[in-house]
Amino acid sequence: MVRSIEQQTTIKKALSAKAIEKMKVGDPDKSDIGEYVGLRVHCGKTGMKTFFYRYRSPVDDSIKQYKIGNFPQVTLAEARIELIRLKAERNQGICPKHKKEQEKLQQQLEQEHVQKDISQLTVHDMIEMYLTEVIEDHWITDPRTGERKKVLGVRKPKGQAETRRTLYGDAVRVLGNRVALEVTRKDVVALTKEIIDRGSNVQAGRVLSELTLAYEYTIGLERFPANFANPALLAKMSIKQSRLKVTCKKGTRVLNDQELKRVLAWLPTSGFTTHQKHILYLTLWTGCRTGELCDAQWSDFDLDRGIWHLKASKNSTERYVQLSTQCLNFLYSFYKPDQKYLFASSRTGLPIQQKSLSEMKWQLKNPEKVQTKYRAEQLWLENMDDWNPHDLRRTVRTGLSRLGCPTDIAEAVLGHSKKGIEGTYNLHNYEAECAEWLQKWANYLDSIMKINH
Repeated sequence: MVRSIEQQTTIKKALSAKAIEKMKVGDPDKSDIGEYVGLRVHCGKTGMKTFFYRYRSPVDDSIKQYKIGNFPQVTLAEARIELIRLKAERNQGICPKHKKEQEKLQQQLEQEHVQKDISQLTVHDMIEMYLTEVIEDHWITDPRTGERKKVLGVRKPKGQAETRRTLYGDAVRVLGNRVALEVTRKDVVALTKEIIDRGSNVQAGRVLSELTLAYEYTIGLERFPANFANPALLAKMSIKQSRLKVTCKKGTRVLNDQELKRVLAWLPTSGFTTHQKHILYLTLWTGCRTGELCDAQWSDFDLDRGIWHLKASKNSTERYVQLSTQCLNFLYSFYKPDQKYLFASSRTGLPIQQKSLSEMKWQLKNPEKVQTKYRAEQLWLENMDDWNPHDLRRTVRTGLSRLGCPTDIAEAVLGHSKKGIEGTYNLHNYEAECAEWLQKWANYLDSIMKINH
């Protein structure tokens, strides 16, 4: 008859902390008694005392030893509590040592899976995860009820679309196929410098900021090693140290009458695309932002009444833009009611991007830095201070004031929100007045130079 492990004890005295402390190298193992039978203490060659549970495995009937911990980091009381738990597992037919080995193996496999996942995560994957889980509205399943519910993104719909365009237009285009873990500060600085070199300094800053946030989000999800440093954040520091300009400076440029005349004479033969030329003309007639015009839809125009219902503006306020006779005639000249957008890309069918105007302007001004060779008449205007498409909006506002337009009406033309107490109590929208002064402004442009379309 084989005696059980619990019966194989020669020490009848219960273990004590003092007895364990007195153990020396070479002393035989000490065993506990009573309900703690199976708990042993071993003193190793270095003098380290170790608790372990000695038992017969219910799986294969072999003798096993399970390490509980080292004394005094693990006290005798704690070792006894753990022993009782291990005995309960054994009574349920579980071998504690085999279970621990399986858990360790599973942990290794999970760690290997995480490492493999990290090594395969591309910048494109990381950015898409950031966009769909943080920036954009998305759906999740409630773990308690199983119901699907909508979670709003941290940006409004227009901001969501702009963030996606910002990251895909540059970060994904250049770094998308790269493994995110392998991207360096130098790579991100080179990307930022490329955007700056084409004249899009503000766009460079936006790409850098969004890429930094995408990396921060992924780091927070522990998809990178603990010692991983955000390359976009490091690049930000390098850009700041080098004093490269990636922020927007408050504009002050206004075109005078002579400059307006030169621009209007040059624009028809310039290198701008047809869509871009139309947007610049409409900016001068309406004073609207170029981004608002890029996104314009035909369904929002009532050409019979001469109004444009602008539903998505920068300050999130709907308004009705009044259209002058000249502007209406121009719109009729390319009116396509069967199309959704006024200025849709022939490739995607979506509205052209606002930044395309600034990029084209830079290419026209710096033809030697791009592959396309422009004809002499398409080069940027010489002997004239530099200007940007947005400066035309400022020119409209300044021109209205020069014509004598009251400030409230001129601000309403541009769609600026009223500030302070004025915005609370003066709710008049000045639509009739805006129509009158925009017509005066269009007539004034005609007096500068007759525009032939």
